[in-house]
Amino acid sequence: MYYGKIKDWDIADGPGVRVSLFVSGCRNHCPGCFQPDTWDFCYGKPYTDKEEGFIIDAMNHDYIQGFTCLGGEPFEPENQPEVTALLRRIKRTYPGKDVWCYTGYTLERDLLPEEGGRHTPFTEEMLSYIDVLVDGRFVMERKDISLQFRGSRNQRVLHLAKMRKEGKMTAETFEAVWWPVEDRKFQ
Repeated sequence: MYYGKIKDWDIADGPGVRVSLFVSGCRNHCPGCFQPDTWDFCYGKPYTDKEEGFIIDAMNHDYIQGFTCLGGEPFEPENQPEVTALLRRIKRTYPGKDVWCYTGYTLERDLLPEEGGRHTPFTEEMLSYIDVLVDGRFVMERKDISLQFRGSRNQRVLHLAKMRKEGKMTAETFEAVWWPVEDRKFQ
């Protein structure tokens, strides 16, 4: 896996101060994407144990609320093994810190095993470490700069931790706990 950037102090991609990893590689190619360079799977630098160690060390501060993974596309099949291993280590090392992930894919159509066009042997474990998933392609015609933590009105903020707790991690029941971005802003 390659990555474009690691931020050890990020306030734009989730609540509080966060550490963020921007992975490389994306097949969505959304028109108006804010990082089209990351579509290339070899953009940036190779992700190694050194980068993973840097991320783990950067999170070791009380002021860091959590970790965010975005890209590129974390759920591309090529990225899932490395991202899953990183999220596993983060959750074991910092169980009180939250994990956010951004994807251009949608949970019910692309990531759940029943339908999952991007579902791999790593997907379910990867999802199990994510507290909040912002899903959906960026759609230029639905761009709204007033929305917090997302760029277009079709994108959703899915509280996966709450969904797991309530037993709603299936395509039929997940809609009851996603944040309806059409109606309100993230609080």
